[in-house]
Amino acid sequence: MAFILNEHTWTEIAEQVKRAPIALLPLGSTEQHGYHLPLGTDIFLARHLACSVSDRTDAIVLPDLNFGYSWVWRDRIGTVALRQPVLQEVLKDIAHSVERWGIRVLLIINGHEANGATMKYAVREVSDETPIKVMACFYPGLSASLEAHVESTTWGGMFHADEFETSLMLAARPELVHQDRAVSEYPERPVLYGYDNTSIGDLSVSGVYGNPVIADADKGRRMFEEFIERICTLLSTALNEFEEQ
Repeated sequence: MAFILNEHTWTEIAEQVKRAPIALLPLGSTEQHGYHLPLGTDIFLARHLACSVSDRTDAIVLPDLNFGYSWVWRDRIGTVALRQPVLQEVLKDIAHSVERWGIRVLLIINGHEANGATMKYAVREVSDETPIKVMACFYPGLSASLEAHVESTTWGGMFHADEFETSLMLAARPELVHQDRAVSEYPERPVLYGYDNTSIGDLSVSGVYGNPVIADADKGRRMFEEFIERICTLLSTALNEFEEQ
């Protein structure tokens, strides 16, 4: 069973830290995911991973960080976002907080690709300020899992509300997926995309980048198992390295 921080007393948490001084922070976003997926898709997937890993490692699952860097979808209904420097400081404050009560390894489990740069800078700065081992991951081994299980192509290497994310949601939170509303969309790529500030939020009508129509839960379950195993290996390695310092 996953160990959820907010479901326990402080004395229970103190005992858990003695068993496993590891904390997992689910990080996602609140933004559109097409006609068929909920705005919380990224955080639901990150939390599912965190709870599954906790079940196997005794790591402590911190409260979800539901808001991320969502500049490209800022004008879509429902988006709630943090500016990049604000998110970076929030991540650093969380790391400093858990270090004070004994956590030695903090892993940010991210479900929203656009948070990547912010996580990297936060991890670097925290590493200069505290001995805690801070790491961040976004579906470790993603390329191998995509190649093995996903049939459709990505949109120039990017995906959003596509076969990959929809398959994971069908495995983790099927009651929130409206698969009958799923549409495939591959918007035309502007010549200046990637060179100027053209936003993908202006290119897709549905909000989808890819083909969620062919998603299924079995693909999602197989990919989840691969990600969970890889994350468990990361945590074991990190804790061993910390203890050897």
